[in-house]
Amino acid sequence: MAGSITKYATAAGPRYRVRYRKPDKKQTDKRGFKTKKEAELFLASVTVAKATGDYIDPAHGKVTVAHLAPTWLAGKKPPILKPSSYLPLETAWRAHVEPRWGSTEIRDILPSEVQAWVSELGQQKKSASVVLRALGVLAGILDMAVGDRRIPRNPARGLKNLPRKTKKIGRVYLTHDQVHTLANASAHPDLVLVLAYTGLRWGEATALRVRHVNELRRRLHVEENAVLVKWEIHVGTPKTHERRSVPYPSFLSKRIAAACAGKGPDGLLFGNGRTHMKRQGDSEGWFAVAVKRAQKIDPTIPRVTPHDLRHTAASLAISAGANVKAVQKMLGHASAAMTLDTYADLFDDDLEAVATRMQDAALRESVGKTWAKTLA
Repeated sequence: MAGSITKYATAAGPRYRVRYRKPDKKQTDKRGFKTKKEAELFLASVTVAKATGDYIDPAHGKVTVAHLAPTWLAGKKPPILKPSSYLPLETAWRAHVEPRWGSTEIRDILPSEVQAWVSELGQQKKSASVVLRALGVLAGILDMAVGDRRIPRNPARGLKNLPRKTKKIGRVYLTHDQVHTLANASAHPDLVLVLAYTGLRWGEATALRVRHVNELRRRLHVEENAVLVKWEIHVGTPKTHERRSVPYPSFLSKRIAAACAGKGPDGLLFGNGRTHMKRQGDSEGWFAVAVKRAQKIDPTIPRVTPHDLRHTAASLAISAGANVKAVQKMLGHASAAMTLDTYADLFDDDLEAVATRMQDAALRESVGKTWAKTLA
């Protein structure tokens, strides 16, 4: 092996130093090995790495996480990511990653330390989403370092004990009567009905323009998404970047035609036609007020949010006989598997209906058959 091993004394006992030449022929060393065997193994690994072209100069790992973070974040800024996706990453860096890892040299980070940090965030009652996003930021920065050949492997990948996101229990679905009661109690009844019968996201519905409406075919063309980020509306493509065409029931035709009347092709369907409506989250917002009014009329109406109307649309479509592919296209999900996973409880009911229809069909065909008695 091209290198040497020497023994030296320390207050903690004897240690070993390995001297070797890097691929650029410059001499360097690594010290602190407790046994000669450890030193020999390290020197052997260096020799193999140099021979195979996998050698990574330890000096390149002396940079801190904070030194690399701006480059990594810059690679995520819009238009690479949407503003609504980039902001949580920037927040996670400032709030959780930088305070713990900003001044740490990337070569000194150990998987056990990262695991301890993840556990500590969990003990601070941070949600699984917050913890996993913070870990994702650190891991992404270190992935870049691996790609730049600063470190041989990413100590933030492959952790075993990670928090799990929990699905929302008790998703709210409204009936047809409840939807219309809510709409009639609302300051924006047309928007409520569109949300409940098309499954559009809030940002997709409030970004609809006159040119996006096909009144002849009763279609809404979803091409834009208006998202509130730091009190400012950002208009971009739909969530999955896929434009889609969503049908609306005929009883909405007159309402949508009225919403289009008097506006140019670029006029917004809802609101004043010029500026995008902002989603109000407080208890005094128009939607929350509408829910309270509707509950006085029908006490069975649960507390709902605008996004719950998207779930309602899925429920009403499935109960009307829509299959999973139709619901997927309506909602703009990336895959049918995602739709099934999100609304598994609704399709369970659908499967029961399928079983009933199969039973009825078997009974109809069983007349005079020898196997008819098995259906009794």
